[in-house]
Amino acid sequence: MTFNEILDMLYGTLRMTGVYNFQWNIVIMWCVGLMFIYLAIAKKYEPLLLLPIGFGIFIVNFPLVPLMGHSHGHAQLLQVFYHYGLEWEVIPCIIFLGLGAMTDFGPLIANPKTLLIGAGAQLGVFITFTGTVLVGFTLKEAASVSIIGGADGPTTIYLTQHLAPQLLGPNALAAYSYMAMVPLIQPPIIRLLTNARERKIHMRQLRPVSRLEKILFPLLASGIIALLVPAVIPLMGMFMLGNLMKESGVVGRLTESAQGSLMNIVTIFLGISVGATMHADKFLSWKPLFIFSLGLIDFGVCTMGGILTVKIMNIFLKEKINPIIGAAGVSAVPMAARVSQMVGMKYDKTNHLLMHAVGPNLAGVIGSAAAAGMFIAMFD
Repeated sequence: MTFNEILDMLYGTLRMTGVYNFQWNIVIMWCVGLMFIYLAIAKKYEPLLLLPIGFGIFIVNFPLVPLMGHSHGHAQLLQVFYHYGLEWEVIPCIIFLGLGAMTDFGPLIANPKTLLIGAGAQLGVFITFTGTVLVGFTLKEAASVSIIGGADGPTTIYLTQHLAPQLLGPNALAAYSYMAMVPLIQPPIIRLLTNARERKIHMRQLRPVSRLEKILFPLLASGIIALLVPAVIPLMGMFMLGNLMKESGVVGRLTESAQGSLMNIVTIFLGISVGATMHADKFLSWKPLFIFSLGLIDFGVCTMGGILTVKIMNIFLKEKINPIIGAAGVSAVPMAARVSQMVGMKYDKTNHLLMHAVGPNLAGVIGSAAAAGMFIAMFD
């Protein structure tokens, strides 16, 4: 082997390294990924999601890493997770199955008026839809972006995959980011829209809900949703199945698996697959950055919508509702309900709002899914 051949071989080897192919824009994405990892570890903001998302963002933003895309006709590792989990819409539905198995619809059944709060909290979805169309997004893109305000990650993924799969990464990242930051975003909005007297409103203890009511609810809800918004029955059907499994009391092993091991496994695949879509070449453009910024406004308006809905309802109700629980009308379960409890106790330590806030919180899940189904019916 000649000296020139040795040099060519060494040069060819160098060209296959990340150092040779390094681009400075990937440093920005390293910082984004590490920020998410920091929030998960140091601040404990939704660590089950933000940690794998952050690592996914970090690891795919190295040159030539064989993780996303195809090589020699075969899908690479994270491409497999993304294709079968997100493109085929399997992971969001399985997550809803697990959420349903963890959910107690008792507070919503005991106080069905809270369904209106969940509907009112979708205000930001429609305002954001209008705004994104005006700035140049297509109707399908605008619909997928607007659902971020509901703070429902699986529904955001499901709708985006239907209408604008090219925006899946930034949409999912924004949705889960603002889910994680509910304790930071919502309290100032609650203080802005309520006064001291309203924050101290005590609500009557909820009535007991029978086992029969809890068993019938997922069946009735599934039927109504299938009739009105059939496009989201893959999500909501799995949600109600998980709840029926829990409330029936006869499939404990299945319920335990849905709540635990199955939920944990798909959460890992979801987080790293979402993070892996956030390559610098795709993320560092005006649309993804605008989406991430707009998500904060969208979420804030949805929170306002829930609070204002309660204040309007109180005009007509003899027994007043504490407007703090309106903030729980977004579908960040159960974080938004916990924030309502935390804020309420700050002003009156004897005012326990958690169970009252769970109703609007669950109504928000149904409301955001209904909005997604409406968009799919209109634009898909």
